[in-house]
Amino acid sequence: MRKVLIANRGEIAVRVTRTCREAGLETVAVYSEADRAAPHVRLADEAYPLGPSPSRDSYLRIDKILDVAKKSGADAVHPGYGFLSERPDFARACEDARLIFIGPPASSMEAMGVKTSARQRMERAGVPVVPGTQEPIADAVEALEVARGIGFPVMLKAAAGGGGKGMKRIEREEDFPGAFAAAKRESLSAFGDDRVYLEKFVTKPRHIEIQIFADAHGHCVYLGERECSVQRRQQKVIEESPSALVDEPMRRKMGQMAVRAALAVGYVGAGTVECLVDADRNFYFLEMNTRLQVEHPVTELVTGLDLVRWQLLVAQGESLPAEQEQIVRRGHAIEARVYAEDPTRNFLPAPGRIEHLRLPGGPGVRNDSGVAQGFTVPIFYDPMISKLCAWHETRELAIRRLRYALSEYVVKGITTNVTYLKRVLDLPEFRAGDYDTSLLARNHEQLTRPPGDGLDELALAAAAIFQLRQDEQRSRQVALSGASASGERSPWRELGRQAALRRGGL
Repeated sequence: MRKVLIANRGEIAVRVTRTCREAGLETVAVYSEADRAAPHVRLADEAYPLGPSPSRDSYLRIDKILDVAKKSGADAVHPGYGFLSERPDFARACEDARLIFIGPPASSMEAMGVKTSARQRMERAGVPVVPGTQEPIADAVEALEVARGIGFPVMLKAAAGGGGKGMKRIEREEDFPGAFAAAKRESLSAFGDDRVYLEKFVTKPRHIEIQIFADAHGHCVYLGERECSVQRRQQKVIEESPSALVDEPMRRKMGQMAVRAALAVGYVGAGTVECLVDADRNFYFLEMNTRLQVEHPVTELVTGLDLVRWQLLVAQGESLPAEQEQIVRRGHAIEARVYAEDPTRNFLPAPGRIEHLRLPGGPGVRNDSGVAQGFTVPIFYDPMISKLCAWHETRELAIRRLRYALSEYVVKGITTNVTYLKRVLDLPEFRAGDYDTSLLARNHEQLTRPPGDGLDELALAAAAIFQLRQDEQRSRQVALSGASASGERSPWRELGRQAALRRGGL
């Protein structure tokens, strides 16, 4: 491997480019018209246009990407995540073009890509799955009968995809026909396949996933878990590792299950086995993502490993760099997804030009970003602009560090969800680690109130300023009189302390 074409955009393209350059590999970027001035284009050694801004005319065009690979002399392709990353036909097209595909074999993608067949394979491998149908159901009447047998509430899910697309939770029988039709429409629009299947809805579910890595020599390891239960409309918002719910025996059982799942489909490379965990801490296979995950940085922070570097090694036929007993996790990491969106307007995407950008920093802070000051966030793609991560020795300290980092994050010119993320971190349930996937929905009003309603923040900030001035005045009086200052804690001082905590101070 000498030159890698990165068939993606944004922060993941930047992140892959950096590891490739550290490994001494040349990099090739591709871009649509909307991304002509994007950071990932400027960072790569070479960059080639793909065409118009819509992804169907650019980032989803296999023929155009292969043409760039030929023109540039690239001998490998990294798909990132999203777009073509889980398309077996893309992996096969790369293989036919004698390009190294930095991802799993097409056969593994196919085995896990259709959720119903994946469930069947997992059951045969002894992996626990959520009760539900083993085949897609096309007829609404038949589906309703099956739902009655499973028992409400149930979940309708797209057979050909994930990420919350085509997913419907149905509480009552009378809501089933409309939800069934809507799920099929969304599935067809998102994946070109309207097949759906049914699962029992797990009470108080937590979404916990296991990062696995396998090589072509039959070795597979698990790198610990990530808690992904902070979700909005089945889309992850905040992820952390380790989970506050998982102890070492449970971690070992989940990890061994994930390894069995990967080996059952001949997996090679980085993958994630996603699980639902119920109120009694029983876990069930949900699906497998056959790619690098958006939230992989939290695993890197607690293990000290570079997962993209591992991808490059495995793709070239090398063995895994470490065995299971050599993988050590330390501390706690948490990630917040920063989006160009308006939470007060039902999370409406808010594309536009970034007029001013100030990024947080400091020990234990990592910001994976695909934007820069002066860049225009396009309307054509997912509006995530960065992934802000924090690591510390304990969960409480990691949350405080991330909270403070978010208070330093300044973006002018567009609306973002930074205030929303800070409010999520302030929720008592989240702080306690005692939450499930309904956390954001149950606190929606509190989390999305307009910023002008945050008079408590203003009052606390005023209290901090008042106390600072009081302290300065008292210090001057002490210096003049030679007397000692009082050690009493005033109510203003306490409000000032609360203000500092609200801003994430340690």
